[in-house]
Amino acid sequence: MAHVIFYERPGCAGNARQKALLVASGHEVEARNMLAEPWTADELAAYFGERPVAHWFNAASPRVKSGELKPDGLAPSQALALMLADPLLIRRPLKRVGERRDCGFDMARVNEWIGLAPANARVSDDCVKERPR
Repeated sequence: MAHVIFYERPGCAGNARQKALLVASGHEVEARNMLAEPWTADELAAYFGERPVAHWFNAASPRVKSGELKPDGLAPSQALALMLADPLLIRRPLKRVGERRDCGFDMARVNEWIGLAPANARVSDDCVKERPR
């Protein structure tokens, strides 16, 4: 199975479910704090591949969700500069296995890449807030 370097926002319930699915699928997960990583534009860009720039962004980020920041129409260099200044804008998780990198958590894409065990529920890269008890 794969050794997955998994960049997350600590405390994110969605990232916790994603990691649990990877572990249940037999993968070794090395979790890292995405917000504390000393990213460079080139390193960060490697996780986005050929995706449109708007798909690089965390749609649940307060700045995106409020409409303050509109990712559509941004140039890659503009998007990366914004993300380096505010890592909460980065779509998560960021994952690395060997030299391959990817962002988000599309189950079909991850399954095709490294394999996933069947899950009882869909696990995605949607930000899910825990409800207060």
